[in-house]
Amino acid sequence: MADFESVRTRLETSYVNPEEDHPYKYFHESTFHPHYDGRFGDRILKYDEQQAHLKALIQTYLSTMNSIGAETWLMHGTLLGWYWNRKVMPWDSDLDVMVSEKSLHFLASYHNMTMHSFKLPGQKRTRTYLLEINPNYREGEVDEENRIDARWIDTEIGLFIDITTLRRNRSADDEEAMMVKDKHHYMLDDIYPLRDSTFEGIPVWIPYAYPDILSEEYGQEALSGTNHEHHRFDAERQTWIPQKILDSKFDGDDG
Repeated sequence: MADFESVRTRLETSYVNPEEDHPYKYFHESTFHPHYDGRFGDRILKYDEQQAHLKALIQTYLSTMNSIGAETWLMHGTLLGWYWNRKVMPWDSDLDVMVSEKSLHFLASYHNMTMHSFKLPGQKRTRTYLLEINPNYREGEVDEENRIDARWIDTEIGLFIDITTLRRNRSADDEEAMMVKDKHHYMLDDIYPLRDSTFEGIPVWIPYAYPDILSEEYGQEALSGTNHEHHRFDAERQTWIPQKILDSKFDGDDG
């Protein structure tokens, strides 16, 4: 685990407690929220602030991976956000991507613990992001304590992207059977050939059979229901609107 002094940017105190985790666990989440890295963050961001940071987080990650030639694609809730409107869902507090095994070895060999600085539109300060590889990434079996192979971390506030790796399932007879250390299983043609698209305005790859992947993970309702997590999807505006805004607008019209 990278020591706090070598990577901290502004905090005098580290908000992680490794003693509470399994001794073999590498990444330790913050003491105040599981989707923040406590070496960099000390609080949960407000709704709008968190949205802005998550958007910047995925934009900088995708731009960096595209630049260095690493093969990565959206998965899980981030892929679901892509499905609806090509954006991060506003209630999300984490992001998920996947990489090929070859790309993970490349990142671990040449880009581990590298800091990447970006001057973002509308921001006065340069933001810096850390790419950190779990040293247990070579372990190819299911590993509950180290299922996350790498993270892309916002060193200003601690939000991060979980990076997992698609590997061949060596316990299966079918050579196209794939697995991830978080116990997800896929067939090779579920993922490949990757589809070209955009996400938050940045070129991105998505898995080939994304409807099947999403419906299996979240249920068919996740692909059609327009009410979720106290938000309603506005098809005309292609955006998720918080229910409290809709309620306040209704109350105002009623008055």
